[in-house]
Amino acid sequence: MAKWGEGDPRWIVEERADATNVNNWHWTERDATNWSSDKLKSLLMGLSVENEEGACEVTEVGKVEGEASINNRKGKLIFFYEWTLKATWTGTSKSGIKYKGSIDVPNLSDENDMEDLDINITLNKDEPETPLTALMKTRGAERLREVLGSYVGFLKTEFTQGMILPTANGVSKPQSSQSKTKLDKTQISSGSAVPPPNTGVKIPTCKFSMRETFLTSPPELYRVFLNQEMVQAFTHASASLEAEKGGRFRLLDGNVLGEFTELVPDEKIIMRWRYNTWPCEHYATISLTLSDRASETALEAEFRGVPATEEERTRLGWQRYYFEAIKQTFGFGARLY
Repeated sequence: MAKWGEGDPRWIVEERADATNVNNWHWTERDATNWSSDKLKSLLMGLSVENEEGACEVTEVGKVEGEASINNRKGKLIFFYEWTLKATWTGTSKSGIKYKGSIDVPNLSDENDMEDLDINITLNKDEPETPLTALMKTRGAERLREVLGSYVGFLKTEFTQGMILPTANGVSKPQSSQSKTKLDKTQISSGSAVPPPNTGVKIPTCKFSMRETFLTSPPELYRVFLNQEMVQAFTHASASLEAEKGGRFRLLDGNVLGEFTELVPDEKIIMRWRYNTWPCEHYATISLTLSDRASETALEAEFRGVPATEEERTRLGWQRYYFEAIKQTFGFGARLY
């Protein structure tokens, strides 16, 4: 028998606040089916796209069938999910005529890459032909792929919190003081333990930069980002914003949220920015610097604190829904570099 303090560290529990699953050695499993079903419905409902022909929106999510779970073995998380989705989309032409169709996603699964995801979009048989079907099959399918990809990212970040528990080396030993004991008693309900402050999964983040050139002046480009009507024009969606330091904004029908932390008129915009599918209260810091280049304005965007799993989505989102949309809407088109 090993002497006290010389045993296998996998089974040493006296330094753990909760004395369970030391060093994450044991297999644990969490059922994510109900959470995933609710999350998928909330992500799909209200999804919308628009062009010169009209607008389309997901108005009903009729079928969300499948399962999802997360397993932790030796500190490694293993994800399983498999879903079949059916939804209804409604299109409204510029003249006010309404059309209905269906969306079928048969293979949202951990075994398939997101680019291999089948998204079948059809117009109901009793409906007359409309260009809005093509809109849904192109931009609509792209948005659906982005949203379903965000579900996977959300499953791997926020829902996993607490599954990988801190090891003895990662948690400071409890203070041996009466005040600490009293504090613990006020925080612990009968039969439960309060997790250490650093319990949970830290979100890996990244930083990157993007550059664009716009055929306009810095004051005009600055105004595009801070004028509510202009933001709604280039995003083709509802938006609300307060164009002041500390002012909050909500764009793309609530899919993007944030706050302006620094505004230097015609020169710089710094903001806290997030997709609404990111882990709760996690924001990236984005800095936009405008430089006058004679008849052009050079914009340099610096991104910090973006979840590593969301880098590509964030890049594509800014490229498509900010930079390209601004150029197309206001005629500021210029070469990319």
